[in-house]
Amino acid sequence: MTRAAGVFLFALICFAAPLQAQQSPAEAARLAAQQLEAATVALEAAESAADRVKALTGTVRAYEAGLGAMRDGLRRVARRESQLLAQLKAREDEVAELLGILQTIETSAPPVLMLHPSGPLGAARSAMMVAEVTPGLYARAEALQRDLEEVQTLRMLQQNAAGILENGLSGVQEARTALSTAIADRTDLPRRFTENTVRTAILISSTETLTGFASGLAEIAGGADYIAPTSADISALRGDLVMPVEGLLLRGFEKRDAAGIVRPGVLIAARPRALVTSPTAATIRYRGPLLDLGNVVILEPQPNTLFILSGLAEVYGEAGQVIPEGAPVGLMGGSSPQAGAILSLSGEGGGTDRTETLYIEVRMDNSPVDPETWFRIGKGG
Repeated sequence: MTRAAGVFLFALICFAAPLQAQQSPAEAARLAAQQLEAATVALEAAESAADRVKALTGTVRAYEAGLGAMRDGLRRVARRESQLLAQLKAREDEVAELLGILQTIETSAPPVLMLHPSGPLGAARSAMMVAEVTPGLYARAEALQRDLEEVQTLRMLQQNAAGILENGLSGVQEARTALSTAIADRTDLPRRFTENTVRTAILISSTETLTGFASGLAEIAGGADYIAPTSADISALRGDLVMPVEGLLLRGFEKRDAAGIVRPGVLIAARPRALVTSPTAATIRYRGPLLDLGNVVILEPQPNTLFILSGLAEVYGEAGQVIPEGAPVGLMGGSSPQAGAILSLSGEGGGTDRTETLYIEVRMDNSPVDPETWFRIGKGG
């Protein structure tokens, strides 16, 4: 693929989705199909990319954006079709009367229309009234025809969506598998330290809270397991970091969860198998299972600051690696929905397919702070 084509695909993927709200449901669904086609081309190009991890990360994101746009487009299609059918149902009597009048006008011979009991003057007045009314009748008929044609178009889009979704779901799974392989093969990342697995295991077994584990992280990389200092400073980015996963805020900072426990972090609803990425360049301080939090990734973007992500099904990378901004760190759990499931949800409200949850906690100087002071939560992140 040429550089120009790559730029075009990137622009299409990045900027198409936000425009859907300004477009008709049919146009939004067609645009989503184009996004998925662009992602398929990007997947083919990623195999020969110099930085396969970066290319495949973008490809997975492109598929996720296309599938999300297709879901939203189909919801809008379903709502618009229901709206049109309800309007047509409510206008059945009006439509029947309109069709009858038009049929009479079209089938009556001109001399008959010109006859009037009052003579020529009455006939002239009658002809003038018909001339004035007829354009309005035809305008109503044309509006009705447009509504019927739109219903037909929306139904055809829904019928064709199954194949498009099947290809998109297959493509994103292939891209995720290729990404996992590329990450495992990566050897070019710098390291600040080499994890001491024995000391890490001892720390995990001796702590019962995330606070205790975070406090011990500095120690397990000290001593003989030297950790290189860093002067990284992302203070200027505070409040403007993109979320690690595309999702919706379920629970805010220090709000009680279903068990009544106050959590010093936020909970984000995400789609199954969604890709989780690092919001900025950071050192992986820990990755793996931890306490009752499931799989956890702890990132250190700058000294004395930790981003803790928990609830992932798969985690990428190794402790000690310094990863770039946007690097994949894991995948959400759950099972990717089949095309039929997505189609069956097309009439539901937004968020019904975000069944997985990512917990995000930010700690500075070993004290939790509100993640919303760092991330663009609820601002398109």
